[in-house]
Amino acid sequence: MRLSVYQIIGRPMGIKILTSKVGKRGAVVVPARLRRKFGIDEGSLVVAEEHRDGILIRPAIAIPLEIYTLERKAEFLLSNATDVDDYRAAVAEVRKLGLNPTKIRHQRPPRPRRP
Repeated sequence: MRLSVYQIIGRPMGIKILTSKVGKRGAVVVPARLRRKFGIDEGSLVVAEEHRDGILIRPAIAIPLEIYTLERKAEFLLSNATDVDDYRAAVAEVRKLGLNPTKIRHQRPPRPRRP
């Protein structure tokens, strides 16, 4: 595919528009110079946004998302308690979630040493 470079009237000097053709199944070739500039490699994700005057294609980032179950939330609450009072509050919160704290695998905070 041969790309053409055009200077568009009304654009700031030095800004060039690179054109390419749409291929089968709507595939558009992004010129290599632009791919390098914006870090778009084969397999990279991009976002295509609809705008009034056209389509904006820009790099995207995927962030893994974990959705916690109630049991996992209870485990966090119980295991992150720092002292006895904090642990009691965590147990109360777990019960509010409708779970039995004794059935949740977790680590209890260390008991304070007696003098």
